[in-house]
Amino acid sequence: MSFLNKLFGASDAPAAQATPVARPQTAINAAEARARIDSATPPFLLDVREPYEYAEGHIDGARLLPLGELGRRLNELPQDREILVICRSGNRSGTATRQLVQAGYRAVNLTGGMIGWQRAGFPLRRGQ
Repeated sequence: MSFLNKLFGASDAPAAQATPVARPQTAINAAEARARIDSATPPFLLDVREPYEYAEGHIDGARLLPLGELGRRLNELPQDREILVICRSGNRSGTATRQLVQAGYRAVNLTGGMIGWQRAGFPLRRGQ
């Protein structure tokens, strides 16, 4: 042990490893989303696409709130349950998910978006 280590109380023992903190899951695929939707505690479904995209086909029960309006309409979202964020491909919903998590919401992104949902063969609801 060097003089400075002795002087300032350092030891030769290896530094303790920090225990990794589990981060909440922020992205799920269509099958995982479907399982959560069908569970006893389903998430709030937030579709961040534009109205014409939503009308072409959305997950039954999803609430439309376009990404451009999200920041000023956060007060319309539940803070006491998970929010599943949906868009066409997963890009806009990824942006929305990060915004929601930073604001303190429990949000997860549907990776692959409605494209992945349809490819998995899950149902759509058309119209408003």
